[in-house]
Amino acid sequence: MADESFPVEVEQRGHVVIWTIDREMRRNSLSRPTLFALGKLAREAATNPSIRAIVLTGKGDKAFCAGADLKERKDMTENDIRVQVELYRSELGAIDRSPKPVVAALNGVAFGGGLELALVCDLRIAAPHAEVALLETTLGIIPAAGGTQRLPRVVGEARAKEMILLGRKLSAEEALAWGLVHRVIPAGTNLVDEAMAFIEPVVNGAPLAQAAALEAIDRSFGVTLDIGLELEKISYDKVLVSEDRREALAAFAEKRRPKFNGR
Repeated sequence: MADESFPVEVEQRGHVVIWTIDREMRRNSLSRPTLFALGKLAREAATNPSIRAIVLTGKGDKAFCAGADLKERKDMTENDIRVQVELYRSELGAIDRSPKPVVAALNGVAFGGGLELALVCDLRIAAPHAEVALLETTLGIIPAAGGTQRLPRVVGEARAKEMILLGRKLSAEEALAWGLVHRVIPAGTNLVDEAMAFIEPVVNGAPLAQAAALEAIDRSFGVTLDIGLELEKISYDKVLVSEDRREALAAFAEKRRPKFNGR
């Protein structure tokens, strides 16, 4: 039985931490405690040097996250819902801003807020039976946890409008073809194990460089190319003086794998 006050399981394997939303009976929907738990974990991971990457998934094989917890929401006032939407932005925003790469491992459906949760992650892989959708307009609302903003940045404006206006569901293979997920795992394989293998280059890579690259990419949205290039330079300067950069040069000269320490 999940702890409903903190319904996210945490497991660390080496330098990778695995977060599993543990609300299988509610299709791993996003209750208020779930939002607070994810935000807390993201803020803690950001400053934990033992963590180099994060895998986020859902319990079971039916749903990564089916979106908002409608049972919780049915008794909310309109103002309560406005507060809840702000929590999506603040708590899921902590994942979006994470200096540690985050991969969403879609073990089943990712609908509504579940897909918006996956979109705040840096990378996405999916089980063959996974489905993704933003169904909010079919319910008389819009995707308000970042879906109208992040989805077009990933798949382009035309395809985002198709998904949102038509409430279209995509299979895992369609999501792969659209660039919404990076990989669909082979049938019969373990999703978390596949996610770990997928991000192995991250785990063995240079943490400072990865964080700086994420920072440079994220800062580029909403600015001109010239400004983006200046921001990129600032991020580059952070790694230019790092021990990791010097270790990479030494390893190249000595024909061995570098050992990065995040300094």
